[in-house]
Amino acid sequence: MNRPSGAEISLAAVDLGASSGRVMLGRVAPGRIELTEVNRFRNGAVRLPDGLYWDILGLYQDILAGLRDAHQQAPGLAGIGIDTWAVDYGLISDQPGAGGALIGNPRNYRDPRTEPVIDTVHRHVAPHELYAVNGLQHLPFNTLYQFAAEPDLTGRQALLIPDLLGYWLTGNRVAEQTNASTTGLLNATTGDWDRPLIEKLGLPAGLLPPVVAPGHVVGELTAAVRADTGIGRAIPVTTVGSHDTASAVVGVPAENENFAYISCGTWGLVGVELDAPVLTQDSRAANFTNERGIDGTIRYLRNVMGLWILSETLRTWKLQGVKGTLQGRLEEAARVPAGGPVFDPDGPEFLAPGDMPARIAAACRNNGQPIPTTPGEIVRCILDSLAITFAARIDDAQRLSGRRIDVVHIVGGGARNTLLCQLIADACGRPVVAGPVESTALGNILVQARTHGILRGDRWELRRHLRTATTTRTYRPAAALVADRP
Repeated sequence: MNRPSGAEISLAAVDLGASSGRVMLGRVAPGRIELTEVNRFRNGAVRLPDGLYWDILGLYQDILAGLRDAHQQAPGLAGIGIDTWAVDYGLISDQPGAGGALIGNPRNYRDPRTEPVIDTVHRHVAPHELYAVNGLQHLPFNTLYQFAAEPDLTGRQALLIPDLLGYWLTGNRVAEQTNASTTGLLNATTGDWDRPLIEKLGLPAGLLPPVVAPGHVVGELTAAVRADTGIGRAIPVTTVGSHDTASAVVGVPAENENFAYISCGTWGLVGVELDAPVLTQDSRAANFTNERGIDGTIRYLRNVMGLWILSETLRTWKLQGVKGTLQGRLEEAARVPAGGPVFDPDGPEFLAPGDMPARIAAACRNNGQPIPTTPGEIVRCILDSLAITFAARIDDAQRLSGRRIDVVHIVGGGARNTLLCQLIADACGRPVVAGPVESTALGNILVQARTHGILRGDRWELRRHLRTATTTRTYRPAAALVADRP
């Protein structure tokens, strides 16, 4: 797809997070990126008697509606890219004549179904052997554990969520590399499926489709999709960093390699960008993960529970009839003196939905710390705990990777939280550059624009383009003064 460099192009980014989804329209030309939110829709776990699921059919209908609106706003719409959360998948029938039929709604990664099978997996392949191959942080919901919890995988193919949506849009099945790297079945060094590991785990040979890199043309919209959306012409769907964190890292406006990033939303992904994986035992002991980024890079990072704890706290208060807004709670938290109680946000008790204030109280009580009681104290406790944990993970990333970290970039929804940004700067002793908030959608659009030939160059050239078109805010350690950079 060669277009003249310097032209303008309109592209749709389908960006699904764990709590909401949206279709964004990006208009790109050198030195300019304009993002418009076309359609936003809810997402979240659906609890049924047998566990937690995603409403994938509802999401697909919302995406079609968003693409319809995007095309109406930009009749010259040239392409579509999809990014979502990681690890989860849909099973489709691979039996002759079944036509790729979906077999049930995909499970939600917060479902506890993997707990009984983790030891079974480790009896086949020990944890240190797994890490030597896939380089992944141990998380109970990694895809290989979910596969072990499936009653039967015979005659089925697994498509990760962005690949499943891409299949429904184009009729073609692929496994985009950045998301495939979260399954635990991708070789961290080669970037392809590790066949010996797949065989050791007894998984069917045809379970996984071929791996493709970001920037691959999956296919054009099918006739049925064009009819459903009113799009009367062929539009390609191309792969981007389909793991939303991979797209978010593209959207980090760093100037050189000596940076750490925090992609902060439901999860806080804290790490550095490397050229090769770190597969040492020290890295495994620190529970760092090696996931793929664009251009063959490695996202070397730790998952931290993130603002999920805050959003669940607010949801609990709402259910209990406790009135108050997020902004009001943050203002109350800012008035709480420093040095209060903290807890480990990565504790397993904070993974599942539920009464977070009660869990925080229990964690503080068990650690012999004062129990926060007012909403302001509880929110301050959450933010202090996250800031301290983020700072510790940044120091770990520098120590384990050997990459010097001079500046921390925070992107995503957490970049709006001025109190959190200042607390992170104070905790890590480095400047924190906040923004862009829409880094994931921007990263999605940038990779699409390069695939279409509107932009040229490597990831640094994409970031240079990003810096000319966005605004950030810098927080200095132990100081309230902030500076805006155009």
